[in-house]
Amino acid sequence: MKEPKIILYVKEGCPWCEEAEDLLKRFGILYQRIDVLKDRESYQRMVKISEQSRAPTLEWEDEVLADFGGKELLDFFRKKGIKDIPEKRTGDKGSK
Repeated sequence: MKEPKIILYVKEGCPWCEEAEDLLKRFGILYQRIDVLKDRESYQRMVKISEQSRAPTLEWEDEVLADFGGKELLDFFRKKGIKDIPEKRTGDKGSK
């Protein structure tokens, strides 16, 4: 079975981006990390696919999860059928 193409668009120093990376690593999900503050073309792609400019933004094959916190990412994992996700909720994302 082919591994899904997963891209995580982040901004350096963003606590929600760090949380997203921690969760992806915790569940052994392979992904490509792109810092959109250092890559203008990737920033423009993130804005195009998500219709917004906030990070983190996750591109998983043909689905996009934008401007999310840990709870939303765990819900997305469940939707994708990823097993063994803890029921304990991580901190909800506050307003920026």
